[in-house]
Amino acid sequence: MKKRSGSYPPVRVEGNGRAVVSQAGAVLLVETIRKSGVDAALSAALAPWCKPRAVHDPGKILLDLALATALGGDCLADVVMLRAEPALFGPVASDPTVSRLIDTLAAAGSRALAAIRTARAEVRDRIWQLAGPGAPNAGGQVIVDIDGVLVLAHSDKEDATRTWKKTYGHHPLMAFVDHGRGGTGEPVAGLLRPGRAGSNTATDHVQTTRLALAQLPGKFRRGRRTLIRTDSAGGTHTFLDWLTARGRWLSYSVGMTITDQIHQAVLRVPASAWTPAVEPGGEIRDGAWVAELAGDVLDGWPQGMRLIIRKERPHPGAQLRFTDADGMRLTAFATNTKDSAIAALELRHRQRARAEDRIRAARATGLTNLPLHDAAQNQVWLEIVQIALDLLAWMPMLALTGPARLWEPKRLRLRLFCAAAQLVTTGRRRILRLAKHWPWTDLITEALQR
Repeated sequence: MKKRSGSYPPVRVEGNGRAVVSQAGAVLLVETIRKSGVDAALSAALAPWCKPRAVHDPGKILLDLALATALGGDCLADVVMLRAEPALFGPVASDPTVSRLIDTLAAAGSRALAAIRTARAEVRDRIWQLAGPGAPNAGGQVIVDIDGVLVLAHSDKEDATRTWKKTYGHHPLMAFVDHGRGGTGEPVAGLLRPGRAGSNTATDHVQTTRLALAQLPGKFRRGRRTLIRTDSAGGTHTFLDWLTARGRWLSYSVGMTITDQIHQAVLRVPASAWTPAVEPGGEIRDGAWVAELAGDVLDGWPQGMRLIIRKERPHPGAQLRFTDADGMRLTAFATNTKDSAIAALELRHRQRARAEDRIRAARATGLTNLPLHDAAQNQVWLEIVQIALDLLAWMPMLALTGPARLWEPKRLRLRLFCAAAQLVTTGRRRILRLAKHWPWTDLITEALQR
């Protein structure tokens, strides 16, 4: 009788391996840093906080934290994974040095945040130029999605309060540039707020939009080429008046709350006025229709605003709201885009749902929780998370094609970044030899060449 040895082969483990590099696929992020020049930009921006005779540059420390976060870290101490691989990541500061820098930047407040954001904006302009047809502004328009994120706190931290969902934590407001159907997205603003912060606070939406616009290339910081999309939290008079103010003239597609006035207007829409909704491929969306409202419902709103209603049969098991009608789920949004079919405008607004994908990626990249105590420290951490998400968006934009460009952080880590390699030194060159049998080795090497 043959003795069963188990489902997996037995392996003898020894801890004396040499010239082996773990997380070798992270060389893709390192090359992205080199190509973009983000290391030089951050070093120059944080020069005022570099002490005389300092061994470690503040910009490099911040980038190391962003790299560790991009690779799956969720606290300052996770930079140890980079420190263990100096051949790939260079010298990495000790934990006390890293902690002191965060304290220093937090104490500097808005000055340090402005320096980091200016460096990111400078690099973003360069990256979009390098990306060419693959850049999010290649079509002549940039779409910015704004949405709130609930970040739970499991201990007493500054500004952690009860949230509108009856949880406990913070309620940051984030903004992302949409890369369209062929890509993912990149963060352009992150405003840390207490957990009790309202979803439809107009001043917070204005501030977040200001931060987002400052991250865009100059010609997209005003004018109709920039579209601001939000859910119904952004449907306030103050926010829409700000977007359309003279000299700003931004485009918008903003969700609206179904008020009693709008509900009564919907009931008066004749059946002939409803147009079938469409799918991204142009085919008709089953069980969904759109119509445009006019008249008194637009009084008091900015000139040129269009109010579009969508009705759809709810999915099985969904409960209707009192604002729904005739068994149909009603939603509304406002836009100032003219000369476009309402079905196309409704599809464009519905694609705002991609912001939920960006939020999921942010949660998987350091935003599951805020690891520090003080609010100023956690705002710096939020900037680190955004730099990590920038790298995770820029690398596919520059180096990946096809379905791989749509991969989210978890899949990038599993298939690309965690690849192991052997480090070979020959003459004055160092060669990273990736495992030949790894299924995605060719994808990594082709991306590096690209």
